[in-house]
Amino acid sequence: MKVYAIIPSGGLGKRANSPLPKQYLKSNGKEIIAYTLDIFQKSDLIDGIIIAAQKDYFSLLEELKVKYCFSKILNITEGGKERQNSVFNALKSIPPGTDNLVVVHDAVRPLLSQNILINAIETAKKHGSAVVAVKTNDTTIHGNEFVQSYADRKEILFVQTPQVFLFKILFDAMKKAKEEKFIGTDESMLVHRLGYEIKIVEGSSLNFKITNSDDIKLFNVLSEHN
Repeated sequence: MKVYAIIPSGGLGKRANSPLPKQYLKSNGKEIIAYTLDIFQKSDLIDGIIIAAQKDYFSLLEELKVKYCFSKILNITEGGKERQNSVFNALKSIPPGTDNLVVVHDAVRPLLSQNILINAIETAKKHGSAVVAVKTNDTTIHGNEFVQSYADRKEILFVQTPQVFLFKILFDAMKKAKEEKFIGTDESMLVHRLGYEIKIVEGSSLNFKITNSDDIKLFNVLSEHN
């Protein structure tokens, strides 16, 4: 069994108010995506990395590969219109092996711990699928402009990445979604839609997704001491 990491990196970073996609912005002199890639480069469980990105950034990624000695990067594939198109393109470039594991992780979650990565991979080895998620400590509500109702926060979890699946499970789920023109918000939705059970692995509030300018400021502070 081999374990491959797919890093979708096609986001434009519009919510971060930056002309450059946020994953390529520098924090303390190092690109955000480089922090993320370093996690997988250093993991003994990861055999290879595939990045899905816009063609305009292929050359930059090749430069980062050399600059930071990311020897595990096997391929840089073209991203699609939607996240799942990008992941599917990367998935199809993975060496054959239906019993291989695929780890999908956001390029802009650069504070993933090795412990969470290990737990997610080991869980997927046992159950075929695993998704990292965290419970909310806040009161949760339904509403738009005004509060409509309150939700039971014990039943609410926030999904993170990595999400780990057997190659065949993820491939079949993504193939079916493409055939039926279904667009999901993440890979776990597509796998669950196919009828598979997905084991939940506890995440961390530090494993946050850099989405807006405030997130960038927070990461700048955290990475300075990392």
